[in-house]
Amino acid sequence: MTSKKSNQAIKPKFIITGLIVFFYIIFFVHLQPEKPEVTYTAAIAFLMAFWWVTEALPIGLTSLLPIILFPMLGILDGKTISNSYINYVIFLFIGGFIMALAIEKWNLHKRIALKILSIMGGSPFMILFGFMFSSAFLSMWMSNTATAMMMLPIAFSVILSLEEIHGESKVKNYSIGLLLAIAYACSVGGIATLVGTPPNLSFLRIYEIIFPNAPEISFGQWITFALPITIFMFWFILLFLYLIFKPKHQLKKLPKSFFKEKHNELGKVTLEQKRVFILFVVLALLWVFRKSIDLGFITTPGWSLLFKHPKFLNDGTVAMFIATLLFVTPSSKKNESLVTWNIIKKIPWRIVFLFGGGFALAKGFIDSGLSTYIGTILANAGTFSTSSIVVALTGIMSLLTEFTSNTATTEMMLPIISGLAVQLKLNPLLLMLPITLAASMAFMFPIATPPNAIIFGSGKIKMIDMIKVGFFINLVAIIVISIATLTLGKVIFHIDINEFPDWASQTIAVIKP
Repeated sequence: MTSKKSNQAIKPKFIITGLIVFFYIIFFVHLQPEKPEVTYTAAIAFLMAFWWVTEALPIGLTSLLPIILFPMLGILDGKTISNSYINYVIFLFIGGFIMALAIEKWNLHKRIALKILSIMGGSPFMILFGFMFSSAFLSMWMSNTATAMMMLPIAFSVILSLEEIHGESKVKNYSIGLLLAIAYACSVGGIATLVGTPPNLSFLRIYEIIFPNAPEISFGQWITFALPITIFMFWFILLFLYLIFKPKHQLKKLPKSFFKEKHNELGKVTLEQKRVFILFVVLALLWVFRKSIDLGFITTPGWSLLFKHPKFLNDGTVAMFIATLLFVTPSSKKNESLVTWNIIKKIPWRIVFLFGGGFALAKGFIDSGLSTYIGTILANAGTFSTSSIVVALTGIMSLLTEFTSNTATTEMMLPIISGLAVQLKLNPLLLMLPITLAASMAFMFPIATPPNAIIFGSGKIKMIDMIKVGFFINLVAIIVISIATLTLGKVIFHIDINEFPDWASQTIAVIKP
């Protein structure tokens, strides 16, 4: 995570370096001489990736490069590439973020967290569990960054109270584990829903761009697949951190009144909190049960079947419907609704543009033939088994995202991985799903995810602490994601390892050079 200042600043040396390599590729590299657009797309992809990683320009600005460069270099016309920036995934993100901002505006997130902690109790293990549960649950629905920032001051108040009772030296080790638990829970909670973390939404749209004939992946399907991974990783991290950072000396249990008092300080539940909570629950239920969920042994019918054209409805429709209700539902203040138009200013538009830039780049990868070109080069991986390829690519992605933006890396990797899947005649979901999940499973370095950076910025954690613990959690995450994809993913997304799906076969004609 970077500071606001760095997000706005420009870095001339990286701008110049990126442009030098960009023009070198344009004039002196010929990937496919008969199709110069393949090389041009590769040059643009490098320039965007380099400027994204180094933040030579604000991320949102770099994301707009396809609108300028694709038409200029004859890859795609301006109208086609501009359409990549506005789609239902963008509105799914905007609607979900408006809900998150409404929760934050009326302080509902803090009330939820303190309520959970007051129920869990004050023993060291239950405090750890309470903080992780609160962080993971909130991160399923709102920004991981906002969740981590909200949980941090609550954690500090608990740590301070423990230090007052037992002394700083006896609590120091445990406090490290508590802070790491918050960061890691934000990451594992975020993967459970499509709106929980940006890479999930990037996957959803890029998958549809590259494979337009593929079956739709609904919110309900995703949560049915990813939630078990979240639950397993949650319990593993909880037990692992408690084992490593368990207090050497028996700590006195905090009285139950500690969290209750802090919860009571918030006062009675307000009218606004009640109404936002009701809309939040309705949103979650509409997302999860919009489309029928087929688990093989049981099928849950989706509510969209009540409409004449159920396929016309998508998760973006639901998000904007609830967002609209937030704008029109009155609060206790005269002539003011739960959210006002001023909240639009708080939406992270640089992330919206980042999404659009990734979608545009994916479109360029496919239409130029670059995706197929790279997939052909990587096709020698076909000598390995399907499970080996899944594990290897998941591990590579997990390593890459330790050093780069997880969203930008996801948007760069998915078109390449899809091309590889087509060349290997594998169901693309077998490779794209684990790659997407691995993008959020980065636990080793502060720069890997915003929650990691926020917790590290507290000054109470050394980098070596995060590296030693995060390395083993990364390994477990790679294994769990791979196994879940090859087992649970096969059932939920109807994947046959031995069959190349028709919808992917139909795409070959579109992207084959």
